Amino acid sequence: MNAPAIQNAVNPRRRRLMFAMTGLIAVTLVAAALYQFAFVNPKFFSYAMNLRAPRLAVMLIAGFAISAAAIVFQTIIRNNIVTPCLLGMNSLYLLIHTAVVFFLGSGSEFATNPVMAFAVDIVLMGVIATFIYYTIFQKTGGNVLYVLLIGTVLSTFFSSMQNSLTRIMDPNEYDALLNSLVASFTNVNLACIIPGVVLLAAIALWLRKDLAILDVISLGRDQAISLGVDYERTLRRLMVGVALYIAVATALVGPLSFLGLITANISRQLFRTYRHTWLIAGASFAGMFILAAGQFLVEHAMTYTVPVSVFVTIGGGVYFLYLILTQK
Repeated sequence: MNAPAIQNAVNPRRRRLMFAMTGLIAVTLVAAALYQFAFVNPKFFSYAMNLRAPRLAVMLIAGFAISAAAIVFQTIIRNNIVTPCLLGMNSLYLLIHTAVVFFLGSGSEFATNPVMAFAVDIVLMGVIATFIYYTIFQKTGGNVLYVLLIGTVLSTFFSSMQNSLTRIMDPNEYDALLNSLVASFTNVNLACIIPGVVLLAAIALWLRKDLAILDVISLGRDQAISLGVDYERTLRRLMVGVALYIAVATALVGPLSFLGLITANISRQLFRTYRHTWLIAGASFAGMFILAAGQFLVEHAMTYTVPVSVFVTIGGGVYFLYLILTQK
């Protein structure tokens, strides 16, 4: 069988998978939106939808942003068991919120106003991510291993600073801080959704040419350069884009460290292709489903006793060990 015939045989399978994932997400979102509704009361229905619709929208945004960033990050690093949380954005998020409460107090405008907190997160995380990864990537000559090592060191540094502040913080302030340090969809602010979507769209538009050659970049440095790719520049821009995507998603919902690892590898195992169009779409749909289904269980099975981030962390840790033991 020649190459076109093989391609034509595989594509219908991928399309069926995509349709199945789309249907699964649609059913999950409908169940999460309409479960236990008293439709005879229009006022109650409207009130409940005002609470649930932003929550579901943020799940879709965060699932897409984290999963797409994970696929791109793994392609850059050329390793399928790494996660974008190694860039240190999650640790930086925790440090920012801890520092705000420590220096300004839990009653300050930056701590209580979700719009201002979102703006502070985006500005600080965006500036730091752009400066660190654009500059360091340039100084190291595009060596992804150095960048990965520096990201791990920065993550440890941010975590150490955050732990130091919490140790000397007033206990009452620490209790008020805890809620903001865990990823949650229960208190989503509608005013933060539109700026988040605009930022993600702007980043994707900025990187559209670099994203279009991800299939070539996955071949390796020498092969990509021989095919005319400006390898160092492209990877430098993509690394900044990954960090910014993680920053936006983390600022919206909080840290979800293992979500990208789970969804990226699920997509690779299901679609079995090097085409990043399929991989990013599959990973995004997997992320949306995991968050929506996880939040549904949190609300109606666990009655809010355990946040969805706990399920993601435990599942991601187990899945990571499985990948370590089964993959070469």
